[in-house]
Amino acid sequence: MIGPVRVVGAGLLGTSIGLGLTARGIDVILADASPTNLSLAIDYGAGRAAKTDDAPQLIVVCVPPDVTAEIVARELEAFPDAIVTDVASVKLAPLTELKARGADVSRYLGSHPLAGRERGGPLAGRADLFIGRPWVVAAHDAISYQRATALDDLILDLGATVVEMTPEEHDRGVALVSHVPQVVSTLMARRLTDGPASALNLAGQGLRDVTRVAASDPELWVQILGANPEPVREILLALRDDLDRFIGALADPSAPGARRQVAEEIAGGNTGVARLPGKHGQDRRYASITVMVDDTPGQLGRLFNDMGAVGVNLEDLRLEHSPGAQIGLAEISILPETVSRLTTELAARGWRIVG
Repeated sequence: MIGPVRVVGAGLLGTSIGLGLTARGIDVILADASPTNLSLAIDYGAGRAAKTDDAPQLIVVCVPPDVTAEIVARELEAFPDAIVTDVASVKLAPLTELKARGADVSRYLGSHPLAGRERGGPLAGRADLFIGRPWVVAAHDAISYQRATALDDLILDLGATVVEMTPEEHDRGVALVSHVPQVVSTLMARRLTDGPASALNLAGQGLRDVTRVAASDPELWVQILGANPEPVREILLALRDDLDRFIGALADPSAPGARRQVAEEIAGGNTGVARLPGKHGQDRRYASITVMVDDTPGQLGRLFNDMGAVGVNLEDLRLEHSPGAQIGLAEISILPETVSRLTTELAARGWRIVG
């Protein structure tokens, strides 16, 4: 980037963009409807306040989806020489509304960084938030490739990976991998509201995995789902059919074909999970071993050091605490060919291997 870059909206994403760019010496202009958010983002070093003679090269709009098109249109009019993008999680609705408003979409290119945190606001901003994350650029026919290069420069400078999609492809994609999972997680978590404490005390990592995103902001998700209803609805209808088949099979588990139906549905889930890209975007599958770790300072670090001494690379890690016990379970993902050697070496070093 050459800059300056104007960032409208000093929340998590806006502040993180500002922090990442200012760390590279780029002049970042911050604007926000909230004076408090603006002051905090400036105090944390994400940029400076706007001046009357600002001439930004690129404007990044980081506001809620229901006002994205309105703010983008305003910025296009106020800065006729700038390229404008937004980071909303839906892409077709803002473009359609901008065209209906008669905005100059030859200078607008929507985008969406697939990065975030459980917390929002400027205090949650991080300069490294986008490193290694995909950042969708939703191309359309009204803007030239040459004009769009400023956005590519921004994405690459922040350490993200450019992914080119049409607005329609993007919205269908996030419906499948983000929006519907949010709905499923939320509905499962609602089942817990009336659950007895004795049952909730049995909760393990599986339930926590399924319900993790259910703590999301309701107001934001009302906006997101309202802006992308059809792709989400299509997937939910298909999911309802899946549930009906499963429910039918469980109505009489001893009926001919019922157990086969359940097995095929579970196996279908295995197939779907296997398609998810793993480390570095590769499809390679890893094996795992589970190690019992005392819940005391330094134990996890000692485990990592022992793995390094053995010469086995940690591909992924999942931690689960055992209810009522001062131990944790570390599920370690490693290359399949290293399982036997690592299991033997860790056991020799005093580690307890589950199973």
